[in-house]
Amino acid sequence: MESTLKDVRGGASVLDMDPKSTVGGGVEDSYGEDRATEDQLVTPWTISIASGYTLLRDPRHNKGLAFTEKERDAHYLRGLLPPVVMCQELQEKKLMHNIRQYEVPLQKYMALMDLEERNERLFYKLLIDNVEELLPVVYTPTVGEACQKYGSIFRRPQGLYISLKEKGKILEVLKNWPERSIQVIVVTDGERILGLGDLGCQGMGIPVGKLALYTALGGVRPSACLPITIDVGTNNETLLKEEFYIGLKQRRATGKEYADFLHEFMTAVKQNYGEKVLVQFEDFANHNAFELLSKYGTTHLVFNDDIQGTAAVVLAGLVGALKILGGTLAEHTFLFLGAGEAGTGIAELIALEMSKQTKVPLEETRKKIWLVDSKGLIVNARKESLQHFKKPWAHEHEPVKDLLNAVKVIKPTVLIGTSGVGKTFTKEVIEAMASFNKKPLIMALSNPTSQSECTAEEAYTWSQGRAIFACGSPFEPVEYDGIVHVPGQSNNAYIFPGLGLGLVISGAIRVHDDMLLAASEALAGQVTQECLDKGSIYPPFSNIRKISANIAANVAAKAYELRLATRLPRPENLVKYAESCMYTPNYRSYR
Repeated sequence: MESTLKDVRGGASVLDMDPKSTVGGGVEDSYGEDRATEDQLVTPWTISIASGYTLLRDPRHNKGLAFTEKERDAHYLRGLLPPVVMCQELQEKKLMHNIRQYEVPLQKYMALMDLEERNERLFYKLLIDNVEELLPVVYTPTVGEACQKYGSIFRRPQGLYISLKEKGKILEVLKNWPERSIQVIVVTDGERILGLGDLGCQGMGIPVGKLALYTALGGVRPSACLPITIDVGTNNETLLKEEFYIGLKQRRATGKEYADFLHEFMTAVKQNYGEKVLVQFEDFANHNAFELLSKYGTTHLVFNDDIQGTAAVVLAGLVGALKILGGTLAEHTFLFLGAGEAGTGIAELIALEMSKQTKVPLEETRKKIWLVDSKGLIVNARKESLQHFKKPWAHEHEPVKDLLNAVKVIKPTVLIGTSGVGKTFTKEVIEAMASFNKKPLIMALSNPTSQSECTAEEAYTWSQGRAIFACGSPFEPVEYDGIVHVPGQSNNAYIFPGLGLGLVISGAIRVHDDMLLAASEALAGQVTQECLDKGSIYPPFSNIRKISANIAANVAAKAYELRLATRLPRPENLVKYAESCMYTPNYRSYR
């Protein structure tokens, strides 16, 4: 991946800087959010000490009925609450009962967003303790519907909206955000939301959802997270005519106007928050995603989850699958449907890992990987007309027009879907894979569920129960011929929260491909034999905080090794250090 981006940059590498020139130091835990400060007394500051009615309206400090008798006296809460004192666990039990009464996932989503705006710690307590149940609600697939209807369900802004109206004033807009110690920014321009296309300003649901997972799964402090939507217009005709659309009603800015606006944004971010703030690009269109990553990879701490996060989590799944399939990565052949940012990003990381394992040049390992786009198999004969990020995958072969024939002639052992188009892994395609593979590995990664290349039931049924199946959105276990198969969910949420935490705790100033490989290796190392016996190539999400701590430690270790870390001295035990830095949602006692 880095080698491809280096070509675009004219040879510049993320390692081409002096880490001693960066600003050092850490961020103080002002709100008592980290595990390390759980037992310390906290003063509920806002602009002044929050008390009375103001305290109950502050989501960061509000505990609802869990305020103790002593706290009610000290903070003028008498009479503002019913007399009962309820522990956090009982509050959690009551709210989970209420949420389970909703039958429509979007209603659950709205109830959780309302809770986050009332009582932040209780929101994260629910999400952490019930992660497998609530992850599909706060993120894919429900967040896709939330974005589509964001204008109608919009109640209160949850991040920063920076539109073309703010051109020349972006630094001032950033200073309007109340928090100064920001560690992670997730930013989108809404042009390619999941597999749903251009949703413009309504794409804000994605940064909000991602950052909720950074906190719940990775332990990054919520006060240090900032969701941002860049509104440069939309080309979605339905939204342009929509009465309740909340964004600019104009067609998208492109070319120099777009590039200059994004450059002003990136410059203002660094000026306002410093060298070590992580900027995650999310759901940008392919052409802009690669351009932004290559342009700012050597000057900012940037990460694209669609390209790099997806690649890391898929690579981890492949490494886990080898324990079932046997052999090494280099002994397998890979065929992708979809050659956009996700597909090419995954392909490049697989090739890098093969090159690392075999000591074979990257140009050679790429030849084990084939990509199919909307025009058919990517081959040398098409090279002149290809976008730059597809060119490394143009191999010598006769043209092939469709996926089914590509499967028949390439005979891959692994089929990976990143097309964003549902139902493209047809019965004929799966049967062809099963005809020459004892255990075909099928990865239908497109989100949301409606865009998945096939369902788990289809993959298992059409392969007579022999497929190893992984998906982007969750599917229920499938029983075939008396055996229950558990689909592995190749969810980026396995990777990006731990990766982000590792970058934060090490004070990293750049993201290097070796950090992505380190994250993949850590995730693959968490897959147990019990998971593999069920056919799942990923560990259960119930262990995600432990998984994230191990990923963070691996990533931080690589940052120190590459001399990209600024938080010195290096902690002796990085796993324990990561765990101590993780946000915990338990209520704090107030003075």
